[in-house]
Parts: sequence; structure tokens; C-alpha cells
Amino acid sequence: MSSTHTLSVLVEDKPGVLARCAALFSRRGFNIESLAVGPTENEHLSRMTLVAQVDDDTVLEQLVKQLNKLVEVIKIVELDNAVQRELILVKVRSNAENRSQIVDTVNLFRGKAVDVSPDSITVEATGGAEKLTALVTMLEPFGVVELVQSGQVALARGARTITDKTRP
Repeated sequence: MSSTHTLSVLVEDKPGVLARCAALFSRRGFNIESLAVGPTENEHLSRMTLVAQVDDDTVLEQLVKQLNKLVEVIKIVELDNAVQRELILVKVRSNAENRSQIVDTVNLFRGKAVDVSPDSITVEATGGAEKLTALVTMLEPFGVVELVQSGQVALARGARTITDKTRP
């Protein structure tokens, strides 16, 4: 039975690191369900948040060992107790009659309108995957024109941090 694992990977901010990390998953036949990469509090480091389904914990250990062999990889932590969020932008067909109904729906999900035109409204929301899926489901009757969703970003809860005692 496969299970979902979230890995936080601290890497040197250099060209090609993302491609090498993703290639490890690809070569082993694993799909990365979610991937987000961005800067950290240290300008020389980036953080990758990878979410993947893995059939066996032994396989996950092998993937982590392979990632650790990459020179640019500084530290890997599996996040099992973490704050996790994604961002979604959804462009919805709208008109003067249904615009307030769309805004009310988005407000239920703590989202907000970020662009309004005569025939559409673009909304943003953040949260877990289930929340964002529910939002899209509620907006579908109005006509979803376009949407984009970020990969998951995550940080361990509490005082725990991946950047403790890492090289610059």
C-alpha cells in the first residue's frame, strides 16, 4: 500500500539542482505529486518541498540516500507533523447578477477577489489540498475558465527547523 510523504530538502541555490533531484524520482519511476522551490532566510540556500507517493518505506529511504549523495543537497527532513499550504488562483465566469454570489462563496473559504472584469473574476485562496478542491467544486457551476495551483509548501510545527546547524 502506498503512502504520501512530504520531504523538505535544503539545497544550495545553484542552477541544475532541481533537475538533478527530480531526475532521481523519475529514474526510479516515482511521480512527484507536488513540488515547490523557493528561497530561504539564507540567500545561498533554497528549499524544495516534494510530495510523493511511495509504496514502501525502504524505497523512501533509498530515495533519501540518493538525494543526500548530491553535493548541493544539505539536509532532508520528512515532514509528518507540519503546517502545509497551497495557493490557487481561479478565473471564474461572472456577470453583474452572479458576482456577489461568487464573492460570498470565495469568502466562505477565506479567499479573496484579486481581479474583476465585466465577464470574469479571478480569486485566490490558500489552504490544504482538500479545502482548495472544495472551493473549485463550489465555483464550477459558475464556469471555471482557468486555474493554477502551486505546489505544497510546508514547515515543521513548533521550534523544529531544517536550517539548524547547516553549512552556509
